Amino acid sequence: MSRACELTGKAVQTGNNVSHANNKTRRRFLPNLCNVTLISDALGQRFRLRVSAHALRSVEHRGGLDAFLLKADEKELSQRARLLKRQIAKKVAEAPAAA
Repeated sequence: MSRACELTGKAVQTGNNVSHANNKTRRRFLPNLCNVTLISDALGQRFRLRVSAHALRSVEHRGGLDAFLLKADEKELSQRARLLKRQIAKKVAEAPAAA
């Protein structure tokens, strides 16, 4: 399993540890990933995703998983999230037609 957020694409970055003596050694900056269960209102289902803490705040800010995915760029999303986005978009498009 890759160390990348399924919703924002935030992944491992690299850099240097710099000591007091100015010695430089390579290091990795890992994203703060959390396993969370998010609920889709349109589909009426729960989905377990591995997202960064930053993405979790963004999901809450935008008004839930559905709103976040509909606004998100497909390039940043994982395969599972892209599939979920298409399902939600399809369901949302059907809802006004039925009403």
